[in-house]
This record gives sequence, structure tokens and C-alpha cells, in this order.
Amino acid sequence: MRAEVGVIGGSGLYGLMDGVEEMVVETPYGPPSDMVAIGEVGGRGVAFLPRHGREHGVPPHRINYRANLWALRSLGVSQVLGPCAVGGLRAEFGGGTLVVPDQLVDRTSGRVQTFYDGLPLSDGTVPPVSHVSMADPYCPAGREAVLSAARGAAWEAVDGGTMVVIEGPRFSTRAESRWFAASGWSVVGMTGHPEAVLARELGLCYTSVNLVTDLDAGVEHGEGVTQAEVFAAFGRNVGRMRDVLVAAVVLLPEVRDCVCSHALDGLEGV
Repeated sequence: MRAEVGVIGGSGLYGLMDGVEEMVVETPYGPPSDMVAIGEVGGRGVAFLPRHGREHGVPPHRINYRANLWALRSLGVSQVLGPCAVGGLRAEFGGGTLVVPDQLVDRTSGRVQTFYDGLPLSDGTVPPVSHVSMADPYCPAGREAVLSAARGAAWEAVDGGTMVVIEGPRFSTRAESRWFAASGWSVVGMTGHPEAVLARELGLCYTSVNLVTDLDAGVEHGEGVTQAEVFAAFGRNVGRMRDVLVAAVVLLPEVRDCVCSHALDGLEGV
């Protein structure tokens, strides 16, 4: 079973594909978050992996990001869409806003964020250390596909912006979110890193698709965001997100010639 495109997202996106089969994928880095569902979207093979597991039982800081990306690549995936729920850091980015970021800031701690850690794989081999460029962390072709898909769905997406990723699972304090906003960043989430970095280290295209569920604590007035509010907001928009992802899969280029596809040129490694 092979796939061209991978989608890493919430369990509410299971209805993306037709003719779905599920399979267990083993990796040198342990098990991924769940079984991988493989099906078809617009004639293209798609592999869907629920980031937190189908029961949403894996918190952001314990997701096996390396296993997830490795599993998708082992199935033939070369392009990945990463939809995720985020908080807005600007007053105009309220609930229901779709943001397609072009930059990333890492504020996590303790997450394994590279395949080049100098440790042997299960077969005893040790990948040599390589330094992969992350100046532009997201695939330009993938971003254009998502933006075009959003326009087709009459959903005015924000083109560009910076996603700051925090460790979680707690939400930001007001001081933290005001700091993030004052730095000029657009949205805050918990899962966009190290997904993008690991995808680049594997030579995969990665596109982050951010659904704003709320204004972050330092931007809004009131008691601050709750998990129930975030889940409810995502639920209200999951159908629209599904439509955009389906359209984006079809619009992704069949032949890659972007910066991501050349990320490993001249390097040895995984």
C-alpha cells in the first residue's frame, strides 16, 4: 500500500478519503501515534495519521513526531499537509480564521527534534550528522495549493505569518501571549514543531494549515481560552477544513521541484 500525500491532523478529518484501509507501520523510532489510514482523494493516494491518536490520548509533548514522519515516508509520501488548531495573536485573527504561515518559531523544550542525534538506529547504523536549511520552513508549492483551495471554498485565508509553537499541554499566560504578539508573530500552537523540521530532514514537503479557534489569552478579554472552547470551535469548522484539504491534495504538484525536494542534495543521512 502506497501513498503520495500525507495528512497529519485531528481525528475529525477521518472522512477525507474513499476506500480507506488501515495499517500498522513500524519504524526505527517506535510506533507512530496510531495506525495509518490509506485511501484515495481525487485519484491520488493519501495517508492520514491522527496526530494525537484517534482517541486524542497523546498530548503534544509526547507525540512521537519522528515515528509519524518516518512512517509516512516509508509508505511513499513525499508531500505532507499539517492542519492544526491554533490561537490567534492578533485581534483580527479571531475564531474561524484560516492562516497558512510561512515562518516558524520554536518555543518548545525537551522534544526530540532531529533524526541526526548521533544515536544508532534499530539496525545498528548511525546516520551521519547533517545540517539542513530551515530558512523557509514550509513548502512554497504546498502553501500555494492550500491558498488556492481556500479561495475555491470561499474561505479567505491569511497568506503568510509566523506560527510560534509552545510546549503545552497548557495554554499561554497572558504575559506570554502578549510577548508573542509584540514580537510580530501571528498564531500560537503546540504541534507544528518539530513536524516541519523532521519533514525537511527527510526531504519531504511540509505545509502547515492553521485553523484559529480562539484569541490567545493576552489578546482577548475575559477568563482565557478553555479546552472545551477550542474543541467546539474546531468542530464548527472541521467540515470547511476537510473541504480545503481535499481540494489542496488535488492541487499539489505531481512532480516536485521546490526547495524541500532539494533539501538533502549534497548531504548524507536518513
